[in-house]
Amino acid sequence: MGLFWVFLLCIFDTGFFFFIKNGKSTTILSLTWCVAKPSSDEATLQANINYACEHVDCSLIKKGCPCFSPESLINHASVVMNLYYQCKGRNQWNCHFGGSGLVTITDPSYSSCVYE
Repeated sequence: MGLFWVFLLCIFDTGFFFFIKNGKSTTILSLTWCVAKPSSDEATLQANINYACEHVDCSLIKKGCPCFSPESLINHASVVMNLYYQCKGRNQWNCHFGGSGLVTITDPSYSSCVYE
């Protein structure tokens, strides 16, 4: 009889990923980020920026800082929405923002703007 491996990847609401091999589970990379939905209107994006910046340090999106460029509402909103989401424990509801937030497993970091 040959040896075989059983692999299973489980994704839970907490954002944790578990890799199960031959009945043993191991926690592996558990990264999720929050970004603004591309369909969000400007008023919603600005409201999200205002709300998030009441709770987290938004200096990353100030002129001369790593996440200022590109200077757009969707970019700035995504950066600060993610800061809020990370700060509050990466719970799905912390990325809701009235339906304008989107949890992703794709790292949105770019250039020198690193999403934590």
